[in-house]
Amino acid sequence: MGIKLKDILAISGKPGLYKFLKQGRNGIIVEGMEDKKRLNVHATAKVSSLEDITIYTEGDEDKSLSEVMKSIYDKENGGPCLNPKKVSNEQMKSYFEEVLPEYDKERVYISDLKKVYSWYNVLQKLNMLEIEKEEKKDEDEVKQEDKKAKTKDKKESEEKIEKEGEKKEIKKPSAKPKSATTKAAAKPKTAVKTHSKPAQVRQTQTTTKNK
Repeated sequence: MGIKLKDILAISGKPGLYKFLKQGRNGIIVEGMEDKKRLNVHATAKVSSLEDITIYTEGDEDKSLSEVMKSIYDKENGGPCLNPKKVSNEQMKSYFEEVLPEYDKERVYISDLKKVYSWYNVLQKLNMLEIEKEEKKDEDEVKQEDKKAKTKDKKESEEKIEKEGEKKEIKKPSAKPKSATTKAAAKPKTAVKTHSKPAQVRQTQTTTKNK
């Protein structure tokens, strides 16, 4: 569970954050999140989606930027974090250790920390630090849904069996008995074969890293 970062972009060589709007002829159309100015970004530009960015850790799995921002959000109770322009490199490192103690100090540079702090503060200023809600169903709700599904399948199966039975119960037309004393007159042939079996009904049941 982290901060929602869908459609939020960072563009190399340009300050601030941008919101993806739509595809353009030779790239994408974005909007500055602070100045609201639209910009046509060429396909050759280096664009990073914050949703796909991860932070190197010393463990087996890296941490998504979304989760890191959630940790900062919790630490600051939803307020702004430190300003990278007003603190030393050591202060930035120390702060990040509190947020993500297992981060890889050799592969995560000061420039990376500055970006994280700056991006967080932009989103906090714009009141866009929306926390993703974990979609977890209640155990009783899951059991109830399973029960309904089983009941529905059983009902459909019974209806099919019942229809099949109705078709099988169609009686064959019986031939008239011959008279013992009088020779019956020849009867015209019928178009329906009286001894043909009824048709049988076949039952059918129905994390990209951005280093």
